[in-house]
Amino acid sequence: MDLAQLYDQWKALMVAGEELPFYQNFFVKFYQAFIENDRWLQYLEGAGRTLLITAMALAIGIVLGILVSLVRTAHDQQRPGRRKNPILGVINAVCKVYVTVIRGTPMMVQLLIMGLVIFSSSRNYAAVGALTLGINSGAYVAEIIRGGLMSLDPGQAEAGRSLGLTYVDTMRFIVVPQAFKAILPALGNEFIILLKDTSLVAMIGGKELLYAVQGIYGRTWEQMFPLMGAACIYLVLVMIFSWLQGKLERRLRQSDRR
Repeated sequence: MDLAQLYDQWKALMVAGEELPFYQNFFVKFYQAFIENDRWLQYLEGAGRTLLITAMALAIGIVLGILVSLVRTAHDQQRPGRRKNPILGVINAVCKVYVTVIRGTPMMVQLLIMGLVIFSSSRNYAAVGALTLGINSGAYVAEIIRGGLMSLDPGQAEAGRSLGLTYVDTMRFIVVPQAFKAILPALGNEFIILLKDTSLVAMIGGKELLYAVQGIYGRTWEQMFPLMGAACIYLVLVMIFSWLQGKLERRLRQSDRR
């Protein structure tokens, strides 16, 4: 007797109202959640979409974070006593409002506003979710990068300028490489948070891992195994990324010793 026949037999007993032993009940629910109708493929497909949304949001967040942090750092590092750039002041004020609003409001509220109000006519919920997550992540990435840049000795930037480098070249070749090593752990944590926050996209109809899980337990009427499966997938993804992050940090430390 193969697993499918065993499942059909024990499920029939369960439907008939017979109380099954623990191992039989466990097998029926496990089979129902992962094996029946090749449902495990839905988990893999949902995980792939989760990674895609995370990658899109991460790209948006990094670009926004770098731009905002550079503007705010350039504004804060203007030499005292000299006339400040008014255009830079206006852009810095806009960036401060952006960071304050995004960090001061819940992610769920931002997703609902973007999905149900601003992009209410769109049916590409995954793209709307990725955009919202990217905008949210950009505010946190901006503060992480700005903190790393401001923590460096100002003499580093002044030395670069004294050598004839422009502000952009000074940041690119001197300041940013040193700051990156300091902010890497915080950026890694932000990516992990972003990966887990993709589960919120299901609330506006975005098709990712949790959306697939909701569809499965909506058909099987059994929530524990699908949700535990999703939790295990998230855990494995986070562990893989944490391992990659640790490997990168060790390599950077080795380059410092050389």
